[in-house]
Amino acid sequence: MSQYPRYAIYFVPGADSVLYRFGASLIGYDAYSGQSLAFPKDIETGVEGWERFTSDPRKYGFHATLKAPIALAAGKAESALAAAMDAFARTPRAIPVIKPVVRSISSFIAIVPNTPSEELQAFARDCVMQFDAFRAPLTATDRERRNVSALSERQVTYLDRWGYPYVLEEFRFHMTLAGSLPASRIETVTSFLRDRFAALELTSAPIDRLTLLRQDDATSRFKVIQHWPLKAA
Repeated sequence: MSQYPRYAIYFVPGADSVLYRFGASLIGYDAYSGQSLAFPKDIETGVEGWERFTSDPRKYGFHATLKAPIALAAGKAESALAAAMDAFARTPRAIPVIKPVVRSISSFIAIVPNTPSEELQAFARDCVMQFDAFRAPLTATDRERRNVSALSERQVTYLDRWGYPYVLEEFRFHMTLAGSLPASRIETVTSFLRDRFAALELTSAPIDRLTLLRQDDATSRFKVIQHWPLKAA
């Protein structure tokens, strides 16, 4: 069984940003306040079953994963992880800037970069490696939940080494809006969300902060504990 609390290192846009307000309202949860949000008034009529499709994203809040949820290793404390993240954020680096677009990825829909970004890949890689000392070893139960038989050989290697299969070359930056859609609904819902997002006229988004979130137990949602702006090189 997973150990709790669990911690996640995410990119979460600023609470007052257009990007965050858009994503948080669609999934119905504000990870900064820990409170549920009402869906936009037309979303449930525009997409039948919207509440169900966003049930999984609501657990985690609107975010992009940098270091997937972990339990802390023996002898490691939340305060020490926060201090390490503060030091990491103060280290000058190239700040990735993406052109955000809405696309489907497998059975879910997310905001992703329009084109690949080497700076973003490097940032995510550094987060995976830098904070791994804080991660408790993956339990056999947690490993089994990953459905290892469906992973590639490299993904299995990364799961066993880093506790998560979608890191390094397998990493794909995404901010989930909806998940677990039937194949017959993906194209229609993607188009609907793409039109809503286009109305924001958001042509760029800096990936300029690091955020620590905590999940207290299996039934609770992740909530922001602290966030740090990145220092530009």
